Amino acid sequence: MEPKSQFFLDRSSQALNNRELQDTFRKVGGGFAKKRGEARAALPEFDQLRDEARDIKDHVLENLDLYLEEFEKNVLNSGGHVHWAKTDQDACAIIAELCEKVDARTITKGKSMITEEIGLNDYLENAGFEVVETDLGDYLIQIRGEGPSHIIAPAIHLNRKQIEQDFRTRHQSFPADRVLDEPAQLVAEARQVLRNKFLESDVGITGANFLVAETGSTVIVTNEGNGDLTQCLPRVHIVVASIEKIVPTLEDTSTILRVLARSATGQEFSSYTTFSTGPKKAGDPDGPENFHVVLLDNGRTEMLGTEFQEMLRCIRCGACMNHCPVYQAVGGHSYGWVYPGPMGAVLAPSLLGIDRAGHLPNASTFCGRCEDVCPMRIPLPKMMRHWREREFQSGQTSAIQKAGLKIWAYFAKRPRLYHFASRQASRLFATVAGRKSYIRSIPFDSGWTAHRDLPTPQGRTFQELWEADKERQEKS
Repeated sequence: MEPKSQFFLDRSSQALNNRELQDTFRKVGGGFAKKRGEARAALPEFDQLRDEARDIKDHVLENLDLYLEEFEKNVLNSGGHVHWAKTDQDACAIIAELCEKVDARTITKGKSMITEEIGLNDYLENAGFEVVETDLGDYLIQIRGEGPSHIIAPAIHLNRKQIEQDFRTRHQSFPADRVLDEPAQLVAEARQVLRNKFLESDVGITGANFLVAETGSTVIVTNEGNGDLTQCLPRVHIVVASIEKIVPTLEDTSTILRVLARSATGQEFSSYTTFSTGPKKAGDPDGPENFHVVLLDNGRTEMLGTEFQEMLRCIRCGACMNHCPVYQAVGGHSYGWVYPGPMGAVLAPSLLGIDRAGHLPNASTFCGRCEDVCPMRIPLPKMMRHWREREFQSGQTSAIQKAGLKIWAYFAKRPRLYHFASRQASRLFATVAGRKSYIRSIPFDSGWTAHRDLPTPQGRTFQELWEADKERQEKS
């Protein structure tokens, strides 16, 4: 990630001016939000489940050490191995060593944001291994040399024509005159390529949506089944997960699963929800001979006991970015790291530091939709405000922003002047707009209006309405 906010400003500006990208966002942007709304409406106890899920994770975070020890004990009892990694480099080194011990050549991977976080693919490839992403979206961005644009739909920024061109360039063994006009044809070709990699694989690496302390099980949630093949076919299965993924019991896991898929894709349940407990046993028809879990800290313990601890409840559903107007306009690559959108605006500065990612909390309108839809009820706007305060205190705020804040503070400290100025501004905007219901341009603020219309203020200001309501209540 670039150390300054200029990266986000440059990339977001490029995204807003990329017509092909904007067309893609318009076609797919609202689908997840619509399906999530339908799934919520169909489950009367949805909000009660959100409360229960929040409480489960809060309890875990208050007793994290105990549940991690219980998980480790049960993994060992099932015949598996647990490795503790404090940093991203520690995790990569542990995984590379495990692969070297079995003379691995080909490594297949299931979808995993945590391996993106630690840069595992580059590390393993530099060590001489062939690493193949088996989730279709991750495979698409891997062959393009890109990072994910979304945490559950990593290739959401691509259209069919781009994918077809990539396949024709990459898959040289297929006939040049083959037809790739339909998504089904693209999927069939990817399946044919990846099926051979599954059979060749020596090591399979997955992430984990949950780690069940009660049984020492790991849980992955997918819609393609590639995660199951990644776990079962190779001789070695390595799970990489961050320490906050712990859940106390199987019952607790089922509670959170009921809000996960509904929040992410609008499904009642994902197509595949797979529980893995240790290596295969005598008599099992398939499964890995060796089972390893790499537990990663990488800055999580520093978040415990701080105003950012609630961020560790996140279950990576992507609902916040599916409803965020900023993310929907500029896409995930503008954020410069693996976690985009509102959750990334909190998590990135927590893990990378304010000097590298302190600008990301500014990429928010504070409309509050992210908190409204979060299945774990994470107060994302509140935490973004905390990061904004820290950025300001660290002296990283630009001179223009400081000047703007001083002007606003001058008026805010003088309520009568503030009310007078807001009334005049409202009337000025209405005059400029005339009969139109929007304003296309504001002097010195083209960043707001270059890609969107500003609705014209209608009627009285908020203060005027509040005063009128107050008078009405006093008279009654």
